Amino acid sequence: MDSDEKNSKVYELWKKYKATKDVALRNKLAEYYLPLVKLVGGRLAVSLPPHLDKDDLISSGFFGLLDAIERFDITRNIQFKTYAGVRIRGAMIDYLRSKDWVPTAMRQRIRKYEQTVYQLETELGRSATDEEVANAMEISVDELQNLIEQSNVATVIPLEEYLKTDSPEAIDVNPANTTEFLEVKDTLARAIDRLPEKERVVVSLYYYEELTLKEISLVLHLSEARISQLHTKAIFRMRGYLERMKNSF
Repeated sequence: MDSDEKNSKVYELWKKYKATKDVALRNKLAEYYLPLVKLVGGRLAVSLPPHLDKDDLISSGFFGLLDAIERFDITRNIQFKTYAGVRIRGAMIDYLRSKDWVPTAMRQRIRKYEQTVYQLETELGRSATDEEVANAMEISVDELQNLIEQSNVATVIPLEEYLKTDSPEAIDVNPANTTEFLEVKDTLARAIDRLPEKERVVVSLYYYEELTLKEISLVLHLSEARISQLHTKAIFRMRGYLERMKNSF
């Protein structure tokens, strides 16, 4: 834990829990950190379809919080909220995977779009325009825009996996892991830098400044639907870039 946490009253609660493993103390810690579960769940829920139960998502995150409390080492120089955020998000993503919530037909259309973007940008050496992608897919630009809107709900899991790589388990374990972690971060930074300006700003605000899509829409003076579309397009471009990087090794 960092110095601020060690100086707080909650640290005394941590020490007592780690010494006794008392369930009542664990529950007090869980209650204290419960707002973190709601915060992570709220960010994930932005892109989810209506039929998915948000309460179930929060419940799965709560079990991730309990797991984090059980596993956390209070002697390490890591904030618990950072550590727990990773495990809470992971538990929620596992829940979403278990629901298999993206229809097969949609997966196929998304995959075709992703492959087209990847192939075009590999050939062009730059970001492909909507017109170029639509032409390659033999559909209209309007049809492409509709596909991108429908794809919004399918990007939440890959987004979290690609960009939220700053897991505390990857830090301060050994030099090899730290080097690998830094290489991943550098690769992601390069992928973000290659995005068109508006997409790059959206990704940076969402993942690094941790603004919601609605907040980003207010900052950029664009509709929330437009921000969501830029968000989706950015992720498909990044997937293609990361795929090219993987294939080059």
